[in-house]
Amino acid sequence: MPSEMSDTPHQEMSFFDHLGDLRSRMMKATAGIVVGCIVAGIYVQEIMDKILLRPVLVAGNAEHKLELQNIRPFGQAMLYFKVIFITGFILAFPWVLWNLWKFVAPGLYENERGWARRITFFTTLCFALGVAFAYFVMIPSMMEFSSQFGSTNVKNILEINEYFGFITTTILSGGLIFELPMIVYVLSRVGLVTPQLMRKFRRHSIVVILIIAAVLTPSPDPVNQVTFALPLYLLFEISIIISAMAVKKQENNA
Repeated sequence: MPSEMSDTPHQEMSFFDHLGDLRSRMMKATAGIVVGCIVAGIYVQEIMDKILLRPVLVAGNAEHKLELQNIRPFGQAMLYFKVIFITGFILAFPWVLWNLWKFVAPGLYENERGWARRITFFTTLCFALGVAFAYFVMIPSMMEFSSQFGSTNVKNILEINEYFGFITTTILSGGLIFELPMIVYVLSRVGLVTPQLMRKFRRHSIVVILIIAAVLTPSPDPVNQVTFALPLYLLFEISIIISAMAVKKQENNA
């Protein structure tokens, strides 16, 4: 049985106290993003040359090579500002999540605050794993296919801002997809998802995963499609286990 403390919120706050706390947390989160942008600005050239531009520079061969170009006035300057901001936000992401948790913590019950802390950590971890998967697996495969496809008489010249949009969209998509276990955990704790429900739709999920893999994989090569589909299916199976753990813990606390 939970203690009496676990059945009441951590502390009572007035409406204006909540507004003051929200303003304070937003200022702290913003300050963290500013610090992240400063760090990104110091190393922006290394970030550009060794991270963002690397996938397109190493793709292809002598006959099939991707090239980048800028066709906008101040295009590169604006690109650098975008890189600094997005990199700064990614660096500050754990700090932003922490302040979000600190804002909602006073309204949580005692037994909820424990798993809310873990959610902050594992949400950041899952997002980082998704970003790594997108950068090291998805993007190189897509760039390689793009460089090899088509006639050697046609140059593949990419506009730099289009390329940057593709990179950021792919990376953010990978990070969000890898949040599936954490989303399932939260939904299971509130009773909207159960492991039985997920097992019931396992075969349907396999079809959906294969469709997603086919869409995300530009090459018709089945090996590449399996490379994309397998991690997604593993995430689904891990989510079932996490859902079962969440439901069991919720029953024990009832």
